[in-house]
Amino acid sequence: MTLDHLHENNRLQLAIGLLIGLCFGVFLYIGGVTEYNVILGQLLLTDFTVVKVMLTAVLVGMIGIYLMLGRGLVELHPKPGSIGSTVVGGIIFGMGFAVLGYCPGTVAGAVGHGALDALFGGVTGILVGAGIFAAAYPALDEKILSRGVFRSMTIPDALKVNPWYVIIPFCILIAAVLAGLEYFGL
Repeated sequence: MTLDHLHENNRLQLAIGLLIGLCFGVFLYIGGVTEYNVILGQLLLTDFTVVKVMLTAVLVGMIGIYLMLGRGLVELHPKPGSIGSTVVGGIIFGMGFAVLGYCPGTVAGAVGHGALDALFGGVTGILVGAGIFAAAYPALDEKILSRGVFRSMTIPDALKVNPWYVIIPFCILIAAVLAGLEYFGL
């Protein structure tokens, strides 16, 4: 069984995307990472809930994607990137995170549970920032975004190894970090 029939049905893809997005928001809420104080605690290195949730998501996602890839259910389509776009994106993300205390994902989750600061500050900031970026995109693309372009590849592709030679050590490392955080009560 493949997911080819799903690729041909755009409406079903949108419905599944909406459902997955809602579930993502609910899980962020359940995990506590839509709470301003939890995010602030992460930035102050006093509460590592955000790191635990993100590492768990990376662990589950990495294993799940490569299990599906191994069974021929999905294909990877890594996008090419550039140092310029990474730096600009990191600056924009960091500025928004520093000013509001939410990233785009946690803004959506916080709005979903009624946080007015996320609604007015976050959603407004996302819309204004997206508008400014769209207006500045032609000049940014010409002068900065296309600097240091690197081709699309995954870490296993870059290392030219079986993906599980990367996944298994990463899983062990993530599990060790999670166990360490729990051990030290962080």
